Amino acid sequence: MAVERPIAPGKVKIDDLINEDDRLTKLIYSYLVSATAWLIFGSLVGLYLAIRFIYPDFGVAQWLSFGRLRPIHTNVVFWGWTSLAMIALALYVIPRTSQRPLFSIALARKALYVINASILIGVIYLFMGYNNGGQEYREFIWPAMMLFALGIISHTLNFYKTISLRGTKEIYISNWYILAAFLWTIVVVVIAYIPWYQNALGETVIQGYYMHMGVGMWFTPLVLGLTYYFLPLLLNKPIYSYSLGVLAFWTQMVFYSLIGAHHFVFAPIPWWLQTVAIVFSIGMVITLTAGTGNFLLTMKGSFRKVARSYSLPFILVGVIFYFLASAQGSLEALREFNQLWHFTNYTIAHSHLTMYGFVVFLIWGGIYALLPRLTGKEPSHLLIGIHFWFALLGLLIYGFALMIGGTMQGKSWIEGLPFIHSVELMIPYWIWRAVGGTFMFTSHIIFAYNLYKMKPLPHPHKQIDLAGEQI
Repeated sequence: MAVERPIAPGKVKIDDLINEDDRLTKLIYSYLVSATAWLIFGSLVGLYLAIRFIYPDFGVAQWLSFGRLRPIHTNVVFWGWTSLAMIALALYVIPRTSQRPLFSIALARKALYVINASILIGVIYLFMGYNNGGQEYREFIWPAMMLFALGIISHTLNFYKTISLRGTKEIYISNWYILAAFLWTIVVVVIAYIPWYQNALGETVIQGYYMHMGVGMWFTPLVLGLTYYFLPLLLNKPIYSYSLGVLAFWTQMVFYSLIGAHHFVFAPIPWWLQTVAIVFSIGMVITLTAGTGNFLLTMKGSFRKVARSYSLPFILVGVIFYFLASAQGSLEALREFNQLWHFTNYTIAHSHLTMYGFVVFLIWGGIYALLPRLTGKEPSHLLIGIHFWFALLGLLIYGFALMIGGTMQGKSWIEGLPFIHSVELMIPYWIWRAVGGTFMFTSHIIFAYNLYKMKPLPHPHKQIDLAGEQI
């Protein structure tokens, strides 16, 4: 007798719904819709640029030039997709762990409008060829970025008031990370956009500080704070060690604040500043070991539950890439490796392994953990699986292609070969870059559809719609 086998292992359906304020649920969903719209747009621009490496004449208009589209891609996925998605999850985590309602839903809604306006203004001006001087990740003109800062300040006030009115004695570790991310980011943006002291090499030093602090003091602590909530929630067990979380927090605050100059090793900036950045980059291994070990030890003994969940695999991948990609960055800071890899396609691979493999996978894990429980609606488990594997496969193809090609590129420069040789040898790796990017972009379309399927019901308490199909 033939037995029909599922095409993939079955996943456990959600068994607990969250009775949350409908206004907050709709606000969180609005943030995620905005974030996903920016994800589709930003990654479409990135895919187009990947294709341009293979077909340089595919679009020759001024507004389609690499110098305009590349900063659009990076700023949109940074401030539009990743930032809004993390804020959406924080809007739930902070009130929940503080055992208090969000201080002001109206303020959070206004902040959404302000942040979206800032990104839209920045993108329009970049399309027209106006930027803040071509400094990486701060190409948005200052009025646009000041609007973004205003939105961040609004959230900082909202979250601070919520935590200050908490119903618990202790501040949960998630809120340490999340609130620190907002406070640091306000400082970083202000320092980066004040013009009068950024002259000559001073601007270069500030640029290294800003571009690394943007990753290490905004995305990293914020997404780690969210993970400190969602991982124990999904495993139904406490975090392995509160002390390891505190150790990782303070070493992150100390070490990361001084490593930006490792982007300018061998540049005409003080040698001692480069050395301090290298030493503190290696010091980040303490942070990585404490943080990653804490998460993996929390998962210990629960990997069967990971296999049966559609949220936990995203978190597991994010935790693994947190260690691997961040340790890769510490390795790149060493002068020997910096000489080989800096300014090559290897650094592009590193940035994607970090932001996509680490930050974005943890965000997706949080979204799939939270939204079905808020709305009572699950997307297709099969489509979540396709989303996961397309995103992971695309990232691996993209990352390995550029790491291998970038290493060969750096070696050709060290050997003194003609520059055109390094361009020609990259061609097959750029093809694989486009293949990987296509997988990633396809996964984003699937995620957008899954988000639509998790849309809150008009009357969520009157009807529950769970997909939960066995696959």
